[in-house]
Amino acid sequence: MSSLSAFDRYGKLWLMAILVGSTAAFAAGVWIKNVRQRVEVARDLTGGDPSKAPVTFRRYGCAGCHTIPGIAGADGKVAAPLSNIRQRVYIAGTVDNNADNLVHWIVSPQAVIPNTAMPATGITQQEARDLAAYLYAH
Repeated sequence: MSSLSAFDRYGKLWLMAILVGSTAAFAAGVWIKNVRQRVEVARDLTGGDPSKAPVTFRRYGCAGCHTIPGIAGADGKVAAPLSNIRQRVYIAGTVDNNADNLVHWIVSPQAVIPNTAMPATGITQQEARDLAAYLYAH
């Protein structure tokens, strides 16, 4: 019969569990900090509130045409997916990607690109800022 101590039997497993748990907690903390920073930067860039965007996306039917990250049921296939907007160089393939242009595009797409398939929806300037903040944060 082996005379292994309790540490020899279980200590290494507990140590490994603590190490894995600590690493996971640290990674989660970094992820949360990153998300918060993206939201704050998006608010500063656009003057919008990303927390108001999900209701606005649904009210104006955006989800019917676009796939929108984080919005349940927003899996439209008619228009471009609205993921990784902050990483794109252009909006609608032609306009420089910056907050003012994105807001203008959302409010008046026909004024930006005549004959675009994107309809004028009646979205207000502030609602567009909220949507832009959400898109830049996600």
